[in-house]
Amino acid sequence: MSLPRRKSKAPPPPPACPLTECMSLIGGAWTPNVLWYLSAGPRRFSELRADLPRISAKVLTSRLRDLEKKGVVRRRALPTSPPSVEYALTELGGELLPAIQAIVAVGTKLKQLR
Repeated sequence: MSLPRRKSKAPPPPPACPLTECMSLIGGAWTPNVLWYLSAGPRRFSELRADLPRISAKVLTSRLRDLEKKGVVRRRALPTSPPSVEYALTELGGELLPAIQAIVAVGTKLKQLR
């Protein structure tokens, strides 16, 4: 016999919750890592792949496209042969860096506790 499901007593979040909006930007797998490496300046796709060796090209492409669509990353085609693409943080992307840095600081403390 299963237990009856209890109703939540927590109030629902407001429809335009700022926390939900921000987490939708940085909450995806590998997204904080991509932002971290772009924080030092523009990077080409191959450079990001070298920075993040465990990420697949497909996932990195997906993350970069998603971040570009959300206005966090700017994509620039370079006039080279063969063609190359460079990614950089937008102003909005730069505003996310203090949050990423705070997460890194807490992660470092947690790692030291173990």
